[in-house]
Amino acid sequence: MKKELELVLPPEVAYDEALLHQAILKKAGVLLEDVSFIHKIKRSVDARGRNVLLRVRADVYFQDPPADILSPTYTYPQVAKAPSVIIVGAGPAGLFAALRCIELGLKPIIIERGKDVRSRRRDLAAINKEHTVNPDSNYCFGEGGAGTYSDGKLYTRSKKRGDVNRVLQILVQHGATPDILFDAHPHIGTNKLPVIIANMREAVSQAGGEILFNTRVTDFILEHQTIKGVITQDGKAIEGESVILATGHSARDIYELLAAKNIYIEAKPFAMGVRVEHQQSLIDSIQYHCDNRGSYLPASSYALVHQVTYQQKQRGIFSFCMCPGGFIVPSATAPGEVVVNGMSPSRRDSKYANSGIVVAIETEDMDLETHGALAGLRLQQELEQKACLVAGGTQKAPAQLLKDFTQFKTSNQLLETSYQPGLTSVDLNEVLPAGIAYRLREGFKHFGSKLKGYLSNEAQIIGVESRTSSPVRIPRDRETLEHVQITNLYPCGEGAGYAGGIVSAAMDGERCAEKIALKVKNRVIS
Repeated sequence: MKKELELVLPPEVAYDEALLHQAILKKAGVLLEDVSFIHKIKRSVDARGRNVLLRVRADVYFQDPPADILSPTYTYPQVAKAPSVIIVGAGPAGLFAALRCIELGLKPIIIERGKDVRSRRRDLAAINKEHTVNPDSNYCFGEGGAGTYSDGKLYTRSKKRGDVNRVLQILVQHGATPDILFDAHPHIGTNKLPVIIANMREAVSQAGGEILFNTRVTDFILEHQTIKGVITQDGKAIEGESVILATGHSARDIYELLAAKNIYIEAKPFAMGVRVEHQQSLIDSIQYHCDNRGSYLPASSYALVHQVTYQQKQRGIFSFCMCPGGFIVPSATAPGEVVVNGMSPSRRDSKYANSGIVVAIETEDMDLETHGALAGLRLQQELEQKACLVAGGTQKAPAQLLKDFTQFKTSNQLLETSYQPGLTSVDLNEVLPAGIAYRLREGFKHFGSKLKGYLSNEAQIIGVESRTSSPVRIPRDRETLEHVQITNLYPCGEGAGYAGGIVSAAMDGERCAEKIALKVKNRVIS
């Protein structure tokens, strides 16, 4: 027996565990000793009225709850001598694929071009302080992938791709706070993710899986349109039952390798633009209708979208990876390019708010005739290299006050920023392609009409935000998830064009592992 509850609570109650439990019991009209279990289902901020409130859904059980309500413990058997699966990339897709392989009796061999999550920090510091980019260890490459040192958002619209709760429960088992199981917009934070990632790696290792760091795949072992394994940069051949390609959206050398070996890939729509940085207090005042959000409410965020027509082509302009209480970070993967991204610590307590504001790029906007499937990648490279050149050839980023950008004015002085390598004042209208610049100007004007105070010179834009998603898709069969041309090759996650964040990538990794396990089982039976 259970009682389903919906509560509307002030922040100081909803975010205090003891007070929240008291409120739930009071709403249910019962005493603590009468209750077997309280299942908190969802907590979400409601800022529509003058006073910000929290809406909480919970079930109160008076007998033992069903087993699937309790947080399960996932166990990983020994697989050291089991058939092996090669997983290229140790991001969320790769790590979750590895854990699922172990559950299903397969041995994962993870090949990661970058360093382990702790060693990786030194290379991030070198980018920020010395403007030195290590092509194999940076904000995109290394254990945990791009998400580990970006933001750690855990919400997705990809509910049909797998079990979201299962992904969250596995993260909790490896060290994430249980709050992610019922917050409407769960978030771990870049300061806490590294420990969780290291715990997941340890689980893989203890079960007999292998993790090879500082190991870059340079070739594939192919026989009659079937992949047998991979070749690494030192010439070593590693073979396995199948290969899961989970390299992330910035592994350009893998796209180049696929193209060189005539393995079918195709250009894919993506988005490019800039990061806009405001004071977090301004975004709070806009969203919460108050001058001070207090100590309980989380730093507020926003989601914006608009359609803008340029040369008779309508394209979407939208906010991307909004980071309340966060920082802007350098995400280049090679010298001579400038790329920016956003991240937030778990407390989201920076005084800055930043968000990508990007414009949709369709395949018809690319030079397919010249570059074929790599046309979007070339468009990215061109813009990133130009951004680096105009800002001085280091990791300093081109920047401009927001209102100045809409008025074609080069800013005389820029604001303080969370972007550690520093900024160079540039008219970004001269850096961005004309269609992107026009749509951004019109988009910012529209957003300013929606959010009072958003469009002003108290905010600045920083370029370029170009790695929103993969500009290349590695096509696969809808049923088997194998590449449409190469047997036993499983394109996976963001890098293959089938995910858009930590959770969707994790679910995709699990699906690929499940398909491989089924194929291995069927082969053994036959």
